[in-house]
Amino acid sequence: MIAYHFPPLHGSSGMQRTLRFARYLPDHGWEPIILAPSPRAYQQTDSGQLADIREQVRVYRAFALDTARHLTLKGRYLRLLAQPDRWVSWWLGAIPVGLYLIRKYKPDVIWSTYPIATAHLIGLTLHRLTGIPWMADFRDPMVQPDYPPHPLTYRTYEWVENKTIEHCSSAVFTTPGTLRDYQTRFSHVPASQFHLIENGYDESSFAAITRSVNQIARTGRITLLHSGIIYPSERDPTCLFEALVTLLKQNVISAESLHIILRASHHEEYLQSLIDRFEIGTIVSLAPPISYNEALAEMLAVDGLLILQAANCNNQIPAKLYEYLRAQRPILALTDPVGDTAGKLRNVGIDTIAPLDSKEAIMDGLRRFLALLRENKAPIAPMDKILSNSRETGAGELAGLLGAITKIDK
Repeated sequence: MIAYHFPPLHGSSGMQRTLRFARYLPDHGWEPIILAPSPRAYQQTDSGQLADIREQVRVYRAFALDTARHLTLKGRYLRLLAQPDRWVSWWLGAIPVGLYLIRKYKPDVIWSTYPIATAHLIGLTLHRLTGIPWMADFRDPMVQPDYPPHPLTYRTYEWVENKTIEHCSSAVFTTPGTLRDYQTRFSHVPASQFHLIENGYDESSFAAITRSVNQIARTGRITLLHSGIIYPSERDPTCLFEALVTLLKQNVISAESLHIILRASHHEEYLQSLIDRFEIGTIVSLAPPISYNEALAEMLAVDGLLILQAANCNNQIPAKLYEYLRAQRPILALTDPVGDTAGKLRNVGIDTIAPLDSKEAIMDGLRRFLALLRENKAPIAPMDKILSNSRETGAGELAGLLGAITKIDK
């Protein structure tokens, strides 16, 4: 299993996918061997989730550098040294380590996971050198009309994507929209090669956390939380902030009635400039990263959870959404009503949705959401509708695909 996102990396919800696959695959007869980069490649590390790696899971780490941090001269680096991404040096270290692991353990399948394109480059190389069947976990689209934005990176991504589809035995995606996109773009490839395994939540992590006292009942001030990265383009909160300004002027909300926490946004400087510009610092606050278990506990404690997802990501669903659903807290989703995120929410009975790029729609949606919260009538997904999104279930689906590729009945 070739994965960049793996403990002790800190601050990535995407890490949970590989971590939980590795944790639950042994229950289905598969023994994971992890090939990850050296921790020096990570900008931030946190040893907290190392304990979630099962004892029988073998983890190997190969030499890797971050071009933007380790190969710069006066703060600049050659773009060629960051193709397809800043961690391409991991390919140099991972190939000999991967070949060693193949000789030692004789694995049945090679599995690699995006969104670090170098992981698929490693999977492609090892597959071509050994002939072992290869499963490519794409998650989200690699190439879109406007992504990657730089022409050289776009061409490199396009090459990796094409070679991956050409040589992998199975390509896995996390949303129906992305699955349809690849089936359309690669219509010459049999549809049976493309599969859907959604992201999910880890029940054991939630079971260890006790729900805190409801904030409304205790203080009368509603607390909303956005937990995770806020990309300036894909999750731009400008229209939300404009809506807050108007609602403040209309006395619909106040610093005494509403508090919005933006936790671990990774773009604090940009967001703080917006908060200052709109003068909403009494309502909106930035909060630093915390541990994974602390983040889950915070989701359980607040009154409502925020999703921000622009229309240019209609084929994607934030991985955090599945943890939001399991937290059993009301969700206000600022996203395109025709996108996969909105579709997922409606499928589980949640209709508190407004487009991220419409100030007026956000104002109406926020008014309604706050009223529903105060009346304790905000929709929450029933547990029986989200059980299929547990990480254990996802691992079982992956085990089935692995068995189909290798014709091994485990």
